[in-house]
Amino acid sequence: MLTTHEVAADLPARDLFLVASSHGPHQKWACVVLKVMHIIHHINGRAGLLTMSVSDEIIFREIELKVMQVVEQLRAAGAPLTEWEWSRKPRDSQITKLLAKRSTLAANIYDKLRFRLIVPAPDDLVPMLGTLTRQLIPFNYIVPGESVNQLLDLRQLSHERLAPPSPAPSEIPYNEFSGPEYRIINFVADLPLRMDRLVPRTEIPADAAHVVFMLTEFQIADKATALLNESGASSHEAYKARQNERVRMRLFREKDDPLPPD
Repeated sequence: MLTTHEVAADLPARDLFLVASSHGPHQKWACVVLKVMHIIHHINGRAGLLTMSVSDEIIFREIELKVMQVVEQLRAAGAPLTEWEWSRKPRDSQITKLLAKRSTLAANIYDKLRFRLIVPAPDDLVPMLGTLTRQLIPFNYIVPGESVNQLLDLRQLSHERLAPPSPAPSEIPYNEFSGPEYRIINFVADLPLRMDRLVPRTEIPADAAHVVFMLTEFQIADKATALLNESGASSHEAYKARQNERVRMRLFREKDDPLPPD
């Protein structure tokens, strides 16, 4: 019979998962230990980025290669994916974004690296999300409060699976400058990346984290919605025009600016 001390100090990680996933007197303690391990691992990985002499360019490239490898494997296996693309937010767009908002912290820019995946039909959205969380995106590293769902009716999905009802698709605009008809599934994840993809293994200190993290934005939509998002008031050109107008109002402190003064 395991003791609480053995669960906390002596149980191998593999067995911790087994205890945490089964009913028993030590399930709660195993969950507590795993939660603490997860936090320490994440903090060490974040700190690892600050101690490495590696540019954002190199880190972005490795994240792109990692995502590209997984997506191409999914396509080869027949996953429903019509198209996909990735982009980096240009410096001038980062400046414009901060000028348009009350917050001017560059650390709050989560979409410096963005991936967009388009599936053939609405019924393909859930399978694609499920596949991504199994193959690429750890759900526990999705940034809270930065997710938007405007496509899936979670109440209906929960009802079909006889689960408790969940919130309906968000009616809040994905972004204040987006068009009224713009619809997307959007979330930000701290993607893990092995440090030996960035520097030679011999240069990694023995006590250093072997995994670092990079904030990455993902957007998912079906093909018909993606086409609508590219037209009229929802187009990127219309979005930039509204954003630039807000910047002008903010800089000149015009009375019509909906944001209070800084």
